[in-house]
Amino acid sequence: MAAAAVGALVVLLAAGGFDPYAAGRALVSGSVGSPAAFSVTATRAVPLALAGLGVALAFRAGVWNIGAEGQIYVGATAGVWIGLLWAGSASRLPLLAAPIIVLGLIAASVAGGLWALAPAYLRGRGVNEVVTTILLNFVAVHLVSFLVSGPLQEGRGIFQQTDELPRSLQLPMLVPETRVHVGVLVALAAAVALWAVYRWAGIGFRVRAVGAAPEVAASAGRMNVLRIGTGAFLVSGALAGLAGGLEIFGVTYALYSGLSPGWGYTAIAVAILGGLRPFGVLLAAFFFGALEAGGAAMQREAGVPHVWVSVVVATVILATLAGKVASRKLEDRATAESSSGSESHPRGRSSGADSAAENSTDPESGGGHG
Repeated sequence: MAAAAVGALVVLLAAGGFDPYAAGRALVSGSVGSPAAFSVTATRAVPLALAGLGVALAFRAGVWNIGAEGQIYVGATAGVWIGLLWAGSASRLPLLAAPIIVLGLIAASVAGGLWALAPAYLRGRGVNEVVTTILLNFVAVHLVSFLVSGPLQEGRGIFQQTDELPRSLQLPMLVPETRVHVGVLVALAAAVALWAVYRWAGIGFRVRAVGAAPEVAASAGRMNVLRIGTGAFLVSGALAGLAGGLEIFGVTYALYSGLSPGWGYTAIAVAILGGLRPFGVLLAAFFFGALEAGGAAMQREAGVPHVWVSVVVATVILATLAGKVASRKLEDRATAESSSGSESHPRGRSSGADSAAENSTDPESGGGHG
């Protein structure tokens, strides 16, 4: 996958008449080349990680949640509304700041989950969730545009954004003089929690079973496929909403049109690249965050235009995903050849069963079922 990404980067930059070495060096230095650059990458990875974890959860349950973008926006809206509503109290009584931030993040999660409720309900009535979630993305984006130019517009009425949250309602930074806020820990905690659920909790096993074979889960396992899928759908939306809330309290401190540069859609690639596994999603989110941060450095240091940077980043993403798909096909082919070769050897079948048993208890794959 890394070779495919690097190859795509070099070929595309050379085709555009740019120095691949200078651009690649700017990409690396702008993403992980210094503590400041690393902090920007980590910060940009937070919304991708949380939205990616939500999308991965939905996909594991067999639910195609394409609505993380809209869920991010409504989560951010709920968060900023709570913050502005209690801004005066937080300024007068600093001890109230932490509870208000927590309340705002809870509101963001609830809003994201509720935004997924209608598609979840319609899914149970036979309406494809891909269509409904995509349509609701547009509704959320235009709703925010209306709010920041009307009911929630900043006091002077000049800019299409809300008032900025007071300093007391801004998330503290983990590292002084950087932009790494405590939302990084929230994303890590969410990944660990999902890993534990997949690994040990019965609901984690049921989610995987329903996603892998819903008919078998319903008949042999006596599982309520619709209820499990709906629950995964709502939690997926809540994680995306939390991503929007953390962006408000940790980075922008205000809501405005264009808050998300497409995180909800990128989260789909993050989830797939991460193999729908919590820790894999974290690594994929960091990779995409590095591309975002490094892309800005390519403009500044290598003179690569913004539009071309977008093309380069998109091509690197596609090359990476293509490399992952090719790698998986090779693994499947090798597994098939190994299985066919063992059919005539009873001992080989025993070894394959032992190997499958070992894989089923792999912590990262979530093989255990509690």
